[in-house]
Amino acid sequence: MEQEKRRLSWHPAFGAVLRIELEKELDLLEIVDERQLTKEPLQMDVLVVKKEKGVRLEKNIGRIFKSYNIIEYKSPEDYLSINDFYKVYAYACLYQSDTDRVMEVDPEEITLTFVCMRYPRKLLGHLKKARGMKVSRQGDGIYYLEGDALAMQLLVTRELSERDNYWLQHLRGNLKEGRELQDLMERYERHRHSKWYQAAMDLIVRANWDRMKEEKEMCEALRELFADELQESKEQGEETKLISWICAKLKKDKPISAIIEDFGELGEPEEKVSLICETARRFAPDYDVDEIYAALAERGRRGTGEKQVNEPSGCVSGK
Repeated sequence: MEQEKRRLSWHPAFGAVLRIELEKELDLLEIVDERQLTKEPLQMDVLVVKKEKGVRLEKNIGRIFKSYNIIEYKSPEDYLSINDFYKVYAYACLYQSDTDRVMEVDPEEITLTFVCMRYPRKLLGHLKKARGMKVSRQGDGIYYLEGDALAMQLLVTRELSERDNYWLQHLRGNLKEGRELQDLMERYERHRHSKWYQAAMDLIVRANWDRMKEEKEMCEALRELFADELQESKEQGEETKLISWICAKLKKDKPISAIIEDFGELGEPEEKVSLICETARRFAPDYDVDEIYAALAERGRRGTGEKQVNEPSGCVSGK
């Protein structure tokens, strides 16, 4: 799970959370994820198009929206740079110009929204100095970037109102155990049948997996969504316990044949115990259980054709 966390795909979850944030007015909008800008691979994170020109959204993050709204989202571990600003500005120019008819997209109807976890001081300092722009705070975590022909806003997710932007504010990997996680699960339970809430929750749980799996009060909806991961975690706990017991005997220089016999009496297959012993001896004298478990899992992933740990008998797999 730790390796999976390092390669989490945040953008699909952001698209889901954006729909959650705007769900009361979704019928007024068309939302296109990863809208390709040119024939070559160049695409926006999200394009939000109003179905009817002139309709004003009530949602706080959508009040700036006009007909065509380009959104750039930075994952929690990323930051919004000066280059990112100009890249997204170029998106607007390309989107306006890459049409069949002149002025098919009115440039005055384009807005830019930048979404990031941390306040981008370097970028905003550049915009003030180089472009004469001003930053106007509109509410918790919402800033308008004024002084350009295009309307722009900055959303700093960790500053957003928990009351008004709960899911966008919680799209991160540092949620706290206890009340914060419990409240998240209670809110998800009420929307468990929505594909957007499922997509958002799937990413949030994976990003906070170590803390989430320890929550004793995990709601039934989450247990359904993560049944495979919970089972895998349970099996891993059982396997590391077995590895630990075997290592304790190896540290006492007990022969492998005797160890196999001991665990055979407990119902563990000879091949399984032998494989653990063989792998564990490479990690002597420390016999680090986590490293041994990882080595067994890697051996399974390579598919050597031998009987691997976490096969039907309950050994570590290459899953």
